[in-house]
Amino acid sequence: MAASSAPERASERVVERVVIENCAIATVDAGDTEIASGHLVLAGNRIESVGAGEAPEGLENVVRRIDATGHLVTPGLVNTHHHFYQWITRGLATDHNLFDWLVALYPTWARIDEPMAYAAAQGSLAMMARGGVTTAMDHHYVFPRGSGDLSGAIIRAAREMGVRFTLARGSMDRGESDGGLPPDFAVESLDGALAATEATVREHHDASFDAMTQVAVAPCSPFSVSTELMRQGAELARRLGVRLHTHGSETVEEEKFCHELFGMGPTDYFESTGWLGEDVWMAHCVHMNDSDIAAFARTKTGVAHCPSSNARLAAGIARVPDMLAAGVPVGLGVDGTASNESGELHTELRNALLINRLGAHREAALNARKALRLGTYGGAQVLGRAAETGSLEPGKLADLVLWRMDTLAHSSIADPVTALVLGAAAPVTASFVNGRQIVENGRLLTADEDAIARSTRDEARRLARIAAQG
Repeated sequence: MAASSAPERASERVVERVVIENCAIATVDAGDTEIASGHLVLAGNRIESVGAGEAPEGLENVVRRIDATGHLVTPGLVNTHHHFYQWITRGLATDHNLFDWLVALYPTWARIDEPMAYAAAQGSLAMMARGGVTTAMDHHYVFPRGSGDLSGAIIRAAREMGVRFTLARGSMDRGESDGGLPPDFAVESLDGALAATEATVREHHDASFDAMTQVAVAPCSPFSVSTELMRQGAELARRLGVRLHTHGSETVEEEKFCHELFGMGPTDYFESTGWLGEDVWMAHCVHMNDSDIAAFARTKTGVAHCPSSNARLAAGIARVPDMLAAGVPVGLGVDGTASNESGELHTELRNALLINRLGAHREAALNARKALRLGTYGGAQVLGRAAETGSLEPGKLADLVLWRMDTLAHSSIADPVTALVLGAAAPVTASFVNGRQIVENGRLLTADEDAIARSTRDEARRLARIAAQG
């Protein structure tokens, strides 16, 4: 596994400070502390202080002061579920349910290669980062034979973008000939998938407090992998000390599949293969009964809630209020942009609140602050990084966003958190990751957005041509 560099001796370390003042602050700490007008001091890659009024006097090595009048500062958004490669297959199969959508798109996805994966990762990361995401993840599970180093390409794109990143190294070993949905040449063997996953963890996973790259073990879903891959994948993750991720209980068709093939529902199947625990998080979890939610709460298994994708694929409404009441860790996810074409996490704050109010709890389902918590601390919790990020507290990593709240779109809304969640998408004046600014006035500082737009368009067209040729 990647090792963190040896720390410098204290006498040699010069900590540069950035001071942010005159802003509203939503800390999303345990007490949901909010400050109407306050300051933050960033020291290197850590938050040194957060408080009301102006920053303390006499601070040394202050290299920058930001007057954040008219802004709300929050923790950076944390995305807990995505499929970057889908950036180059957006807008297809728009009127399908999940299984039909997969059948329609797998033949195209099975043709991706390394340049496509890199460009698609750039597009996905750029869209999220300019919209306030500071910690991203990608569940990549399509590894066609001869396609190159897809994991390395995705990690390289995240590193260049400057976003904190978790690669969920996915896998599939159940192709069409074994009753699965993907073409046989797009799946791996059991042994091949396990070996490649272990190699990816050992090469790229960083377990340090301020790690920029981490890796999780992530077989795709119960209907695309064998029971042995699920079981041995869990064993591998725990042997290596990394987290586990997969899709779970997304549709009624999946539940029916599990009952027919395994004689039990998805949650019982996951438990039988070692896939419940505080080191596990599942995407979607739409079709969960009371017993399922109780099992997730008992084991502290996390959930990545993807409201826009669930609606796009007509999967249903996840029981997020019931999960939260039971103590299930829940974060937000974009999901792949072939089922959420915007690719933006900040819109999921609003959609999570609105869609859950269509469910049984109606207006009591979620409020603005619960939605913000899902997109920040909740996400950090399910990624296993709540001690490091997800809230604005001294000692935590300097991952934060300055949202502008004094423009036409928001200035007449007195409560800035309500404005952020229920209002139009707020402009991002600045986004910091690990103490480094990566966005300024809605534009990336670490990448050329126009060049990415051209390369993703070109790779999307190339993929379409290859897929059409069969």
